[in-house]
Amino acid sequence: MIFNFRLSKTRLFEWLGVITAIIYSLLVALNIGAEFIGFTLLLISSGLIGIWAYIGKHRGILFLQFFYAAAGIIGMIRWF
Repeated sequence: MIFNFRLSKTRLFEWLGVITAIIYSLLVALNIGAEFIGFTLLLISSGLIGIWAYIGKHRGILFLQFFYAAAGIIGMIRWF
């Protein structure tokens, strides 16, 4: 088998966080009125990647996720 992509718990957190962050950035960049949903996805993404970073002891990435979470909350408040 060419691809051996075993989905462990940590890998699941990592990739779900990445996918939600990609969708967030596209929704905000497209400027189609889905900013609230986008910022909600940013908050979810920061939580998922934060869990991954905590498990993997990636302290810098974990620290960064607190700021992304704050940006998601601020964005949700401002667009509501």
